[in-house]
Amino acid sequence: MADPAECLRVDELGSGIMRLTMARPERLNALSGALIDELHTAFDRLRTRTDVRAVVLTGAGRGFCAGLDLADYTPADSPQARFALQERIAALVVKMRELPQVVVAAVNGPAAGGGLALALAADVRYASASASFGVSFVRLGLSGADIGVSWLLPRLVGASAAFELMLTGRMADSAHALRIGLVSAVTDDGEVVAAAEDFAREVLANSPMGVRMTKQVMWSQLEVGSLRAGVDLENRTQIMTSFSDDHTEAVEAFLAKRPARFRDR
Repeated sequence: MADPAECLRVDELGSGIMRLTMARPERLNALSGALIDELHTAFDRLRTRTDVRAVVLTGAGRGFCAGLDLADYTPADSPQARFALQERIAALVVKMRELPQVVVAAVNGPAAGGGLALALAADVRYASASASFGVSFVRLGLSGADIGVSWLLPRLVGASAAFELMLTGRMADSAHALRIGLVSAVTDDGEVVAAAEDFAREVLANSPMGVRMTKQVMWSQLEVGSLRAGVDLENRTQIMTSFSDDHTEAVEAFLAKRPARFRDR
């Protein structure tokens, strides 16, 4: 799989926000080998970027990501090689899920197959009016359960709505996505990235540790097996954060009616 360099634009927006733009607009930002590699590199670097607290993921042009680029894809000649490629693609959603930063997907057009998986792996999704969402794997003669979608989608929209999309492969428009809770809001075309960045700034008004722990605990709660286990996790996390300097600063700022000055300590 080969592609020209720089399939992913990285923009530092200041105030702790980074924008990642998949930049293959002529292919609706479909996942080529180069784009997959550049996403992995970006996510790996973000794990240690304490100065970046929020990431906005979007696509250039009129699409978010159309999934695996079939024109760039040559089936491997062994199950081992195919499985290695499968794991390489699927690992992207696991890395997104484990990032310490809040990830906001600004879906500005079709998000299909692997593109849908990337949107689902974000913590929050905003959509433009022309956005659409489709599982699509089943329409290629494959299982509709791929790249984390069968785990993520039912937890976001419920089993019935997820099964409908996964079994048919149909594309859901932005209105349907909003109705089933797949996205938080729908904006006019051309405004979704700005809306996602505004949301990121609102999140970053809170303490760094508080935001990180909220993301971590919320994702973990989707996997715990009981209310008791969930409450136990919350209790320990809450006491730990109560010892941070930023908790003290937040209380003092609230009482003084001034903005908090967080130092992530």
